[in-house]
Amino acid sequence: MSKLFAIPLSALMLIQSFNIGTDDILQFDELIEHAQFHKQEYGDNFLVFLSKHYGELKTEHSKNHQEEQKDHEQLPFQCQGHFSTVIAFLPHQTPIYSGEIETLDSTEFNFRYFNFYSSLYEEKQLQPPKQA
Repeated sequence: MSKLFAIPLSALMLIQSFNIGTDDILQFDELIEHAQFHKQEYGDNFLVFLSKHYGELKTEHSKNHQEEQKDHEQLPFQCQGHFSTVIAFLPHQTPIYSGEIETLDSTEFNFRYFNFYSSLYEEKQLQPPKQA
């Protein structure tokens, strides 16, 4: 039972790691139809078709065939997800504190030693005899 759950879950994680969404899966029929159009119209095989739409020949193909732009937008894997964060620091135009800064010269130290060692005996452990 655990294998039946683990295999589809791992396949789902693999697909998500390639950033393949459900809209891309639903657009595979558009990809196949457009590949067949290229085979009939230009005589391209599937690898040349992929190169024209996703590879090295993409810029040249998009320049030469502007009439197919609407079809190209319907192909899967066309939108690329990018996230960017802009952090801006905008200082105030008026200063927050307009007075002079006072410096304090203090010689007082903020250090105190506390002896946390305690003993049951208040006297020294090795006592010499008091009377000889």
